[in-house]
Amino acid sequence: MTPAEILAQFGPRESMEYDVVIVGGGPAGLSTAIRLKQQAQAAGQDISVVVLEKGSEPGAHILSGAVMDPRAITELFPNWQELGAPLNQAVSGDDVLFLSETSATRTPDWLVPRNFHNHGCYVVSLSNVVKWLAQQAENLGVEIFPGFSAAEVLYDEQGHVKGVATGNLGIGKDGEPTDNFQLGMELLGKYTVFAEGARGHLGKQLLAKYKLAEGKDPQSFAIGIKELWEIPADKAQPGKVVHTAGWPMADDTFGGGFLYHLEGNKVTLGFVIGLDYSNPHLSPFEEMQRWKTHPAIRAHIDGGKRIGYGARAINNGTPQALPKTVFPGGCLVGCDAGYLNAARIKGSHAAIKSGMLAAEAIASALAEGRAHDELSAYPAAFEASWLNEELQQSRNFKLWFKKSPLLGKLMAGVEQWLLPKLGVTNPPWTLHASEPDHVKLKPAKDCQPITYPKPDGKLTFDRLSSVFISNTNHEENQPAHLTLQDASVPVAINLAQFGGPESRYCPAGVYEFVKNDDGSDRLQINAQNCVHCKTCDIKDPTQNINWVTPEGGGGPNYAGM
Repeated sequence: MTPAEILAQFGPRESMEYDVVIVGGGPAGLSTAIRLKQQAQAAGQDISVVVLEKGSEPGAHILSGAVMDPRAITELFPNWQELGAPLNQAVSGDDVLFLSETSATRTPDWLVPRNFHNHGCYVVSLSNVVKWLAQQAENLGVEIFPGFSAAEVLYDEQGHVKGVATGNLGIGKDGEPTDNFQLGMELLGKYTVFAEGARGHLGKQLLAKYKLAEGKDPQSFAIGIKELWEIPADKAQPGKVVHTAGWPMADDTFGGGFLYHLEGNKVTLGFVIGLDYSNPHLSPFEEMQRWKTHPAIRAHIDGGKRIGYGARAINNGTPQALPKTVFPGGCLVGCDAGYLNAARIKGSHAAIKSGMLAAEAIASALAEGRAHDELSAYPAAFEASWLNEELQQSRNFKLWFKKSPLLGKLMAGVEQWLLPKLGVTNPPWTLHASEPDHVKLKPAKDCQPITYPKPDGKLTFDRLSSVFISNTNHEENQPAHLTLQDASVPVAINLAQFGGPESRYCPAGVYEFVKNDDGSDRLQINAQNCVHCKTCDIKDPTQNINWVTPEGGGGPNYAGM
């Protein structure tokens, strides 16, 4: 049965009304909710707010490096330290390394560009920070519904957003209701805020419906692959921050590593690769495993134990690609819009600040008795904010690297080191991108194959053992949430022309090409493995793959990530 047929047979759906509906319980969504309640308290009013979170609990799907700039959270909660926010480990030192295959060259401290200065920042588990934010939101009266996926945007007769509907539960793989069937629910709001993270499922639909990206550069993305390690006490360097460039990336590929020492003898490390890479033989997961074997990285984790794994697509965050963030009845915040600062490798402070700016615009609109209109005060406030100023300073960072890694390194030095020394805050030039990431993939026959070493099970690992420690699980009897517009494309185009890149760019082993009994090829989709990174939705060369929401509560359950 189609969703429309199910609704016709089992409807109407129950509905609940709020002043504000927020889709996504990450830093942006929760900060929006918190700020709304703070604004209401200050004005002696009440604003009803609900947050929908597709993870099993707040923080379950949150993945980030992360070195956190506390500027935004300090604006949200000036007393965050006495409230117990889990920003426990201040940065104690920065290493910026350029790697060859066997050696590492450390950038002298006086030459480190401003975007890599982390003094005053904290090494955090962002999933733990989000759990804390959720508790603060609930203390203020915000309703949080974990385990509920927002599956559909709802519109009124004028085409304005009026809320969302959660996905139906208990639909079998065949699309038919099972004995456990439960119809989704409508959550209606005067304003609806979309805070789904990078490449949001509903955000993508809103961008198309309202032409929000018209006249803007195409969004650019990267995939970040991360591990959490427990290391011997004698190797711990609490607060040490390491960033690397160079090996194992080829000269034509944007990528780099990060390694951060948390408190409690833990290290979080990972690799980020721009999804505009051209060689379809490249495997981001295998590159990250190979990177760990470098002596400069291995030295930090030798003798330790890997205890966590995850992956997530991230925005590369240029203001040139920032879409219009408002539309009748709602707005986009955080990485659903694309506020991340790629040059600083930081997005949580931007997510929090954007949520606060949206909340202040919504609170003002509600006080005036408005509903379902366009919140023009939100983008206006962003334009006047320190966040816009910060993003403008690094607006060309990724775009220089798109031209060439050598030029990227040179111009990062000019824009992030030399110009500030000369008293020039913003570069006096602006670069633009014209093509989305997926068109950059070249035919397999035109590219050098890459042979990756086999994992040793101690330092390097395979995908399936990695997915296992991400605690990923989905209800098996449900329709696949990784959908194909044309089932013939993976074999006829992707495999024939590009060597089946989905079997390599997916960091969770979701896609694999197998042989039928007659010797022909077919694509097998192991949706149970999906860690919700959204890479397939972005990188598929024909844009044939569409990631849709699975049943709420499914996916990874990250702990301390």
